[in-house]
Amino acid sequence: MQLLTSLRITWRIAVVSTTPWDSYLIHNRIWTYPEDVIIGPTLFKIPAEEVFFFIIQTFNTSLLYLIVSKPTFHAVYLRGERLVYDGRRLRLWRWLGTVAILAIFLVGVVLVQRRAEGLYMGLILVWASPFVLLLWTLAHQLILELPLSNTFAPIALPTLYLWMVDTLALRRGTWVIEAGTKVGIHLWDGLELEEAVFFLVTNVLIVFGLVAFDNALAVLEAFPSLFPSLPALPSPVLLVKALLVPTKAYDDDRIEGLQQALARLRLKSKSFYLASGVFQGRLRIDLILLYSFCRVADDLVDDAASPNEARDWITKLVRYLDMAYAEKPASVFEYVSATFPPFAQPALLLLPTAYLTPKPLYDLLKGFEMDLNFTSSDHPFPIVDEATLMSYGSRVAGTVAELCIESVYHHTTATTTANQVSRIKYAGGRMGIALQYINIARDIAVDAANVRVYIPTTWLKDHASGPERVIENSSGFIVETMRQRLLDSAMHIYGESRAAIDELPVEARGPMRVAVESYVEIGRVLRKPGYKLKAGRATVPKLRRLRVAWKALNI
Repeated sequence: MQLLTSLRITWRIAVVSTTPWDSYLIHNRIWTYPEDVIIGPTLFKIPAEEVFFFIIQTFNTSLLYLIVSKPTFHAVYLRGERLVYDGRRLRLWRWLGTVAILAIFLVGVVLVQRRAEGLYMGLILVWASPFVLLLWTLAHQLILELPLSNTFAPIALPTLYLWMVDTLALRRGTWVIEAGTKVGIHLWDGLELEEAVFFLVTNVLIVFGLVAFDNALAVLEAFPSLFPSLPALPSPVLLVKALLVPTKAYDDDRIEGLQQALARLRLKSKSFYLASGVFQGRLRIDLILLYSFCRVADDLVDDAASPNEARDWITKLVRYLDMAYAEKPASVFEYVSATFPPFAQPALLLLPTAYLTPKPLYDLLKGFEMDLNFTSSDHPFPIVDEATLMSYGSRVAGTVAELCIESVYHHTTATTTANQVSRIKYAGGRMGIALQYINIARDIAVDAANVRVYIPTTWLKDHASGPERVIENSSGFIVETMRQRLLDSAMHIYGESRAAIDELPVEARGPMRVAVESYVEIGRVLRKPGYKLKAGRATVPKLRRLRVAWKALNI
């Protein structure tokens, strides 16, 4: 809905802003058209075909922009006062851009005042420059910081296309730029310089306008302290209000925390990173922050120098949760700042504990404790049977799925009964177990190198084997048989739980399906003979992941 809103706003502004200017050009015979090349109806002497062009150009350029920018997490490109001053390049380019736009405007004024060759060019520059300057002033941060694929490509490709089409139209005499108002320079044979500049400038206006729309949404979504409540479709007034928020009001610590969380997600999980791109708004932000907390907590435990240090981190994490969920919370900020390393602090401080229930988080830490049992000299292989494996999967993955569903219902307005939410959370927890089984099946060799075997010991005994044998040789017939047994269990649980996705609120249904199917695809790859390994793990090629995501969104 936000995409459709941005399209509607953009093409309406395009028609309203362009109509008076184009009407002036025709009234003053700066460009003309033969009467026999139009169907007849006009608006202020503007042919209906020209009005339609305003709309279709805006639609085409906007559509390309929306396609390439949909996965972009715009909030991480915001810069508050401290980040702006730390990054002086941004401030320099802002003022250089402002000066350049003003200079172009003045050139246009001079050309218009001369009222000779160059009048048409002057009118283009005088008309477009104020709009460009306004958009640059409001959204220069994202215009400068977004990847070129988000800004340059949606400007360059439609512009090049329109240049080619306009060349054909001018050669055929569909419209004519009158002599005495043009500079007489051609970009190539048949394409007047003024026409080339016009199409370039109009596409710049469209893309800059869409960037400003995304800039406003990013501010609204990233800073709940500034905008506590956010409607699903923000009004134009609210969007303008967001654009006018001074950068000194931005929370730089939150921006940096979001940047770190996104980088962590991109590095650690290609499947969930892909899926995150189809979630929207504050739900997307909180899901990324939830992943970041789980990943950081896991890394603190896994990367500890000794089992005792790992247990100490779990104790500190439990203490953090105790403080965060206390009836009268103590200063969590001071505790986290004094206790945890700098890389971990934002993940803890930004976890949305205001609405997430604590039990799944405590259970997650119990799952990490189960991992530490692998270091026990008395019982080094704790996954003794399938019940233990399921308990482990429930703690380290089922809990995260339940928290994701809590986030979904917090950020959507769907009317769902408590019993239905409870049932969907249960199914989500089961789906988390299925995905954990796939993860274990994928990582048998990697885990064995770390002296960990998550295959139930009873399964191995059925084949006259044991965990020690897997560590000695993590390939071969028995290991492959265990892998397929894990995948069979995973697919069975997946089949039982997947229908619950269709009961989620519509805003989250497709994205959640992408998240699940992207990971399940790893299991499908592992079930086929001859799968390829990368760093000891089976991977899904990028194009195949994209096909899976597209199919999941369109079921």
